[in-house]
Amino acid sequence: MDEKKFNRVEKKYLITEEKYRAILKLVKKNMHRDFYHKSSIMNIYFDNDNYDLIIQSIDQPVFKHKLRARSYVGYDKVFLELKTKIRGIAYRKGFIETDDIDDDVNLGYKRRVLITHDDYRKYTEEKSSLVELASKKLERKSDIQIAREIEYAVNRFNLKPKILVYYDRESYVDKKGLRITFDRDLKFRDRNLNFSKNKKDRSLFSGKEYIIMEVKTSGAMPLWLVKKLSSEHAYPQQFSKIGKIYELIRKEKNV
Repeated sequence: MDEKKFNRVEKKYLITEEKYRAILKLVKKNMHRDFYHKSSIMNIYFDNDNYDLIIQSIDQPVFKHKLRARSYVGYDKVFLELKTKIRGIAYRKGFIETDDIDDDVNLGYKRRVLITHDDYRKYTEEKSSLVELASKKLERKSDIQIAREIEYAVNRFNLKPKILVYYDRESYVDKKGLRITFDRDLKFRDRNLNFSKNKKDRSLFSGKEYIIMEVKTSGAMPLWLVKKLSSEHAYPQQFSKIGKIYELIRKEKNV
C-alpha cells in the first residue's frame, strides 16, 4: 500500500478507562502490536483566521477537509497531510450514494509529503516553496503533485498554523488490514505553535478522562470486535479532536 495515499473506513468511540481495559484484553488476543506500538503524536492544524475548515468539519458535511502537520516525539520529520473525509461508506467513482450514508462511518483519504523539521520551519515562517522543499529527497514521484496540492490549498484559502494538538497513542493491527488505536492524555494550545510540549498546555477533557478509540479497516469489522463493543455498550460517534478543541476555545473567547 502506498503510505502517502490511502483510504479506509473509520469509526470512533469515546470510552472510559474501564471499557478500554475490557476491550484491550480481546484486542490483544486477536491482534498484534503495530510496529510503532506506542507513540506520542503532535499535530498542528492549519486554518484561516475565520477557522473555516474547522467550522465546516463541525457542521458534519458530506465532504470535509483538513490540513495538518504531524510529527512524532523523537522523530526528526514532519508529515504535511491533506486529509479528506467522506461521510458514509458508499463511495463509488468519485461520488456519494447519499441514500446509503451511515452517519457514524467515515471514508478517509489522505495525501501527504514528508519533510524535515527545519524545512517545515522554512515553509511556515520563511514562506519557502513546499514543492522545492519536498523535492530535496523524493520517496515517490507523486510527492511533487501532493506538495503542489497542499501549497495550492494553503495559498487559495490563506491557511496557517492555528492549533497544536498532541496525545499518546497505542496501536494494534491484524493481517487483514484492521487497525485499532487508543488515544489518551489529549492536550492542546493555540499559540507558540511548535512541536514541543508546554506545562501550560491544556487538557480537552475536564474531570473524568476519556480514551478515544478508533477502528480503521478497508472492510467489515470482525465479529469478535462487534460483539465486544456491543457488550460494553460502546457505540460509534462523530468525534473530531480539533472540532471539540475549537468549540472550547471559541466558548472561552466568546467568539
